[in-house]
Amino acid sequence: MRILPAVIVLALLLGLSGCATSTTPANRFMLPDSQAAPTGGSGAEHVLLVRAPRLAHYLDVDGIVLQLDDISLNAARQHLWAEPLGRQLERGMRARLGERLGDTRVLRDDGGHREPDALFLRLEVDRFQGRHDGLAVASGQWQLLAADGALVAMENFRAETELDDDGYPALVRALGRSWDQVADEIAETIRRHR
Repeated sequence: MRILPAVIVLALLLGLSGCATSTTPANRFMLPDSQAAPTGGSGAEHVLLVRAPRLAHYLDVDGIVLQLDDISLNAARQHLWAEPLGRQLERGMRARLGERLGDTRVLRDDGGHREPDALFLRLEVDRFQGRHDGLAVASGQWQLLAADGALVAMENFRAETELDDDGYPALVRALGRSWDQVADEIAETIRRHR
């Protein structure tokens, strides 16, 4: 008779451990494509090389970052980027600038290109997050350099987009629209400095 209670206790422990280890699968997100219409050029007369942005340390994580108040940040555990944020931002910026600058080949700067008239774009992103007041914020600084390394232009950027709805899908879409605004500003400055 002592075996029966031991079997029941063992079955209960196994059942409880099964409940304790079941986890909700994470949701993974990609930034949306640009919402700008392609400019359509007659051919690539210029070359722009874009390097992967330098991210603030707290952004270089898997979780989507939310600013909970004026000083508190939280990286989500169940709502994650599908691939590293820096890679998405770089690829997205190349695509956005390619659409806005129809006469420019926009390429990834891998250090191997030696185009004599190329311009180089460097980005530093210090904010790319949702904020407690319902805004998606992207901010930082960008630099445009000539092929010889001379500084052509340097500006800070800050884009804020209101979320259309609650939740992480709405936040990721709003962050994509903020990145569109940054690309608009950069493209306009590149046009002026040619």
